[in-house]
Amino acid sequence: MTKGNINVSVENIFPLIKKFLYSDHEIFLRELISNATDATLKLKHLTNVGEADVVYGNPQIEVKIDKENKKLHIIDQGLGMTGEEVEKYINQVAFSGAEEFLEKYKDSAKDAGIIGHFGLGFYSAFMVAEKVEIVTKSYKEGESAVRWTCDGSPEFTLEETTDKSDRGTEIVLHIAEDSTEFLEESRIRELLLKYNKFMPVPIKFGTRTETLPLPDDAGDDAKPETKEVDNIINNPTPAWTKAPADLKDEDYLSFYRELYPMQFEDPLFHIHLNVDYPFNLTGVLFFPKLANNLNIEKDIIQLYQNQVYVTDEVKGIVPDFLMLLRGVIDSPDIPLNVSRSYLQADGAVKKISSYITKKVGDKMASLINENRNDYEKKWNDIKIVIEYGMISEDKFYDKSEKFALYPDVDGKYFLWNELTEKIKANQTDKDGNLVILYATNEHDQHSYVQAAQDKGYEVLLLDSPIVPHLIQKLESSKDKIQFARVDADHINNLIKKDEPVISKLNDTEKETLKKSVEEGVADTKFTVQLEDLESTDAPFIITQPEFMRRMKDMQATGGGGMFGMGNFPEMYNLVVNTNSELASKILATESTDDKSSQIKQALDLAKLSQNLLRGKELTDFIQRSYQQLAK
Repeated sequence: MTKGNINVSVENIFPLIKKFLYSDHEIFLRELISNATDATLKLKHLTNVGEADVVYGNPQIEVKIDKENKKLHIIDQGLGMTGEEVEKYINQVAFSGAEEFLEKYKDSAKDAGIIGHFGLGFYSAFMVAEKVEIVTKSYKEGESAVRWTCDGSPEFTLEETTDKSDRGTEIVLHIAEDSTEFLEESRIRELLLKYNKFMPVPIKFGTRTETLPLPDDAGDDAKPETKEVDNIINNPTPAWTKAPADLKDEDYLSFYRELYPMQFEDPLFHIHLNVDYPFNLTGVLFFPKLANNLNIEKDIIQLYQNQVYVTDEVKGIVPDFLMLLRGVIDSPDIPLNVSRSYLQADGAVKKISSYITKKVGDKMASLINENRNDYEKKWNDIKIVIEYGMISEDKFYDKSEKFALYPDVDGKYFLWNELTEKIKANQTDKDGNLVILYATNEHDQHSYVQAAQDKGYEVLLLDSPIVPHLIQKLESSKDKIQFARVDADHINNLIKKDEPVISKLNDTEKETLKKSVEEGVADTKFTVQLEDLESTDAPFIITQPEFMRRMKDMQATGGGGMFGMGNFPEMYNLVVNTNSELASKILATESTDDKSSQIKQALDLAKLSQNLLRGKELTDFIQRSYQQLAK
């Protein structure tokens, strides 16, 4: 037997490790199973290249709880270690990493995000154990099994043992009093499913009862037999590790349900990521049904490194607009312990983000080309992702003309070039600007939509919460394009043409009319604006200036540029049609009370058409209307 001290200058290093790593103490199991997986896969490689003269077989990793003796066992059938290798890899390499970690971080707040950078995988065991044993036997012929024991002090023992006859390594954790939660079956199962659900080596955790199928000739009274089998808690070959050609749609759907067992709606479609240069990346992303939901559910895309779960906080790796998706990304180029500063600085991460953006753009283009009708049916559920991407990622925006759709109020869908080609003859104003009319709610804005359609104009339905930002982006990047919501002004003013305007009233009459209306309205929210419209047009029309309304909408969803600070007041234009019969009637009415009543009733009708008549005003309007009917 060998006794010795681990060469360390920091006295009593184990309590310090426990203290500094405590906030992430549950990762000890991930680290130890990752080590066991590495040992197993290395043996597989050596047998494949003829450097290990052993039968690889079907090795597995086993996790066992011995609650009575307060022990947790992690057992693998991998390479194993000789006594010399234990001395080298446990006492020297791993511990030098631990010492380097402590020297760097002993004076700072606990930082649990850098274990992997310091070779601390094995020593994370001391976060939960008061004593750790390693019982290991090398695959090499003629080597004896050895036992390494350390009780949390710098002292260790290393001795030969006859307790192990087969190759591999068993880690025995003597669980500390403050960590007895890790002797509970439910807690260990939770951690295995969180961190090791897709590890590439089968992980056994207890047994389960399996019902055997009845033979074909079994009688009616025959009862099926049962047997105890290994409970393999992980899926070693998840969908993202396979070639897309080897998977069917039902395989992806099954994988989605495995990832998100509590999601009851199927995803709309998936994107399989697979690249090996200039970085390694695999994964599957799913588009869920989103509609206009901008309440991004954080932490849905899971990040893995070689099938080991790392985190579900993928900001920085996945572009912001794709945080709305679900799925898995696996890359060995991202360390097991990811910090924000690493993500911000690392060139590989930026390339990964760009690749994912490009892949999503390519997928959208292929989907619309393969089956446009099906793509159009899904548009309302995916548009929020596409529009968010167009706003936030320039490269995605450049590709978007191939797959971004612009629906109209009648349910027809246009690509950008299709839309502009259709409307340019009729919706180009006298200054050469192509004016794109849109509604955000075809029901609330029905009268304005109708007025535009009566002139033969196309009206888009753009109803997602980020439309104001999207419009701003389109207007700033395209030449002589203007967007106008149909209720931003009278339709004649939204698309101004060189057409003669005829008025029934002279300038003096208009001035008198404007003064009367302003006195009758007496509300600073409304700016009275006289317009010479058709006699059949509404006498009073309420509009909200495009610029002010758009800035207000942008502020509500974040942004607004230089105007993003402060609150925007409610401001409306009250367009008075000078050619209407009501305008002439108001001028001809001598009684101040009658004139005020006419103006009030007309204003309330205009408010009603814009859903602005509420509360007491609506109650008063209804009562007044009934009284007028009774006269």
